[in-house]
Amino acid sequence: MSFVLCIETSTSNCSVALSKEGALAAFREEAIGNEHAAKAAVFIEEVLREAGVAYADLDAVAVGKGPGSYTGLRIGVATAKGIAYALGKPLLAISPLQAMVSRAIRELEEKGELRPEALFCPMADAGRMEVYSAVYDADLQEVRAVEAEIIQEGAYAALLDGHPVYFMGEGASKCRDVLGGSRSARFLEHIRPSACNMPYLAWKAFKEKAFEDIAYFEPFYLKDFIAGKPHVKGLEQPCKHTM
Repeated sequence: MSFVLCIETSTSNCSVALSKEGALAAFREEAIGNEHAAKAAVFIEEVLREAGVAYADLDAVAVGKGPGSYTGLRIGVATAKGIAYALGKPLLAISPLQAMVSRAIRELEEKGELRPEALFCPMADAGRMEVYSAVYDADLQEVRAVEAEIIQEGAYAALLDGHPVYFMGEGASKCRDVLGGSRSARFLEHIRPSACNMPYLAWKAFKEKAFEDIAYFEPFYLKDFIAGKPHVKGLEQPCKHTM
């Protein structure tokens, strides 16, 4: 029996799940903004307690590797690293974008609506009209690598030419007006970055021994972190020294 603890904090949504042989055994989630550090630890305790699983019973720890919020990713990865190191268990890194597509494919298969030519475009919000996105096929293979892009009129025109394309994630929600004019566009707005999407991919990574180096693993930020300008009086200008 393989238990994998899954942690996803790449967006304002903080979520933790326990995977049992690739199936969801327990789950906690809340859109909490800046409280990931406090809530993640609570959620971990709760899912383990609910499933009757001790820390020592875990076989691995999986974390959403990004892209996404700089602070959220740091918190999630630091938490996952700490647990994996303390327990001597392997660390797994899962793409929250690919995990969304994995869930979408399973849902469509269950409904008998999955078409082999379908494409999937998960979108994580990157602020304003910018998103982090990628494109996958119906076999969960990457067709276009992850990139940051600004959604505007005509975006994805070539992709939408004749193929049903499923858009998902909070980034897709804000782009509906731009992308929704095409008959090929489909929207799965209920699918967003979440630990509940991770169990299958985490279990697959565990079986394939796709382990990360706990000491050196870093989140996939995609874009460099840019700190905001300080607003505290006296900090806007550099200090001037006099002799």
